[in-house]
Amino acid sequence: MKKLIGMAITAGVLSLAIGAADTEASSYTIKPGDTLWKVASSNKVSVDNLKTWNHLSTDSIYPNQVLRLTSPAAASTPAPAAPAAAKTSTYTVKAGDTLYKIAQAHSTSVAKIQQLNSLSNSTIRIGQKLKVSGTASAAAVSPSPAPAAPPTQANTTTYRVVSGDTLSKISRSYKVSVAQLMSWNNLSTSNIRVGQVLKIQGGTAPAPSPVQVSNPAASSKAGQVLSIARTQLGVPYAWGGTTSSGFDCSGYLYYVYNRAGITIPRTNTIGYYASSFTVSSPQPGDLVFFKNTYRPGISHVGIYVGNNSFIHAGGDRVQITSLNDSYWGKHFDSYKRLNAMR
Repeated sequence: MKKLIGMAITAGVLSLAIGAADTEASSYTIKPGDTLWKVASSNKVSVDNLKTWNHLSTDSIYPNQVLRLTSPAAASTPAPAAPAAAKTSTYTVKAGDTLYKIAQAHSTSVAKIQQLNSLSNSTIRIGQKLKVSGTASAAAVSPSPAPAAPPTQANTTTYRVVSGDTLSKISRSYKVSVAQLMSWNNLSTSNIRVGQVLKIQGGTAPAPSPVQVSNPAASSKAGQVLSIARTQLGVPYAWGGTTSSGFDCSGYLYYVYNRAGITIPRTNTIGYYASSFTVSSPQPGDLVFFKNTYRPGISHVGIYVGNNSFIHAGGDRVQITSLNDSYWGKHFDSYKRLNAMR
């Protein structure tokens, strides 16, 4: 009898330990020196997802804060094996929520949530209960104002947002409406970001304009580097990535410089640091090195674009950042120029 009791206790302890391990795997406790980007990189998730899953409105975090590393929807209920019946799921709106954010968390669209809840616009309030899956009521499926069909052919193209763009400006260029752009891209507001890719159905594409380069002529080596670098704005960050489906900081340099006809090997930030020389007055196309970010010593690199800014694969995507940024400014190390650029 004592032996049986002992075996039962052992089994219970093991089940508790396994349960604890599962819990730990889905969360992370912030340590001194952590940043949201560092936590995202080490757990192979994006900064945007971490902020969504943990209802963060800024990148600020503090020691001993516990962050969720998976989607609340994925953790709470397993995905149904088949679409099957008209089961209805609801969500209670919290501070900081938007229809777009809720739609992303529940793998649906803004238009679908609006239809399920008979919403005529994107306004929601804290405490409001929204259907996020199921079947719309008869009233909800009554005729609703849909965007007019594109005046030309129904082909779909894409446009990558650049600095200075607005939805209004893009809509005029393609001869479509702002409402159509928002509908095609599930946008709940007119806010867009540099590097964001927008779908455009039909419309008349504007004549391509040359890529603007800060200082050097487009035919120069540096001009070619910057032209190619800017075409990858918005590409997601991927550890070890060297293609336009995802880059890390050194993989981005390898891609850009080789596409510009400047042959360099695939190495890491330390390798590029060793194969370049220091310059006191940087020119567009030079390198900007940073230290003590996610590891001690030289740990990040970008390409100087002028105006005290650099383009790099950092955070969750390829983006242009000011050297006056509070985080990157304090980790700045030096300006250098590749030996291959002599």
